[in-house]
Formats: sequence, C-alpha cells, structure tokens
Amino acid sequence: MANFTSRRMAFENKFAHDEALRFKAMSRRNRLLGLWAARQLGKSGAEAATYAGTVVMADFEEAGDEDVIRKVVSDLEGAGVAADEGQVRRVLEGFMDRATEEIKAGT
Repeated sequence: MANFTSRRMAFENKFAHDEALRFKAMSRRNRLLGLWAARQLGKSGAEAATYAGTVVMADFEEAGDEDVIRKVVSDLEGAGVAADEGQVRRVLEGFMDRATEEIKAGT
C-alpha cells in the first residue's frame, strides 16, 4: 500500500510541476506577443513593457487564447496598423516554443 501511495504522490507532484511550467510558459508567451505588438505600435522601453503587461492580463478574461488575440488585433487596428487574427495567432503560437525554452533555462 505504501508503494501505491508514493507512486500516486509522485504522479501528483509531476502533474503540479507540469501545470506550473505550462502556466509560466503561457504567461511568458503572452508577454512576448505583447512586446511584439508594442513594437508594431511604435512603443519601446517602459511603455512597451506596460503594454505587454496588459496583454498578459487580457488572458485572464476567458479560457483559451481568443481574449489575447482579440485584444492585440483590436489595439493594432485601432492604431491603424494592418493586422488580422490569423497573423496574430501565428505570432502567438511561434512564441510558445521560445517561452517554454526560456522557462526551462531559467531566463
């Protein structure tokens, strides 16, 4: 019975660790998208970092990526920058691998 309990605990710990890594990577991915969008909007430095933070926070509106994509597309279009949902989605997806590697590397 002790063996089963220790295996269960190991599985639960691994699951918790993987979920924490996933959450951090998604937040990093959203920040990278925000920085990309900020460059498209002509922002830099602290202004770009602040904007990237708003993109990260947008992800808490609803489940999935739609809230983040909708925000970035709306902001870009509102500033007169040509953007479409497909382009923003591709950029977002492209940042996931980079974000995961950065989290694993501890940067």
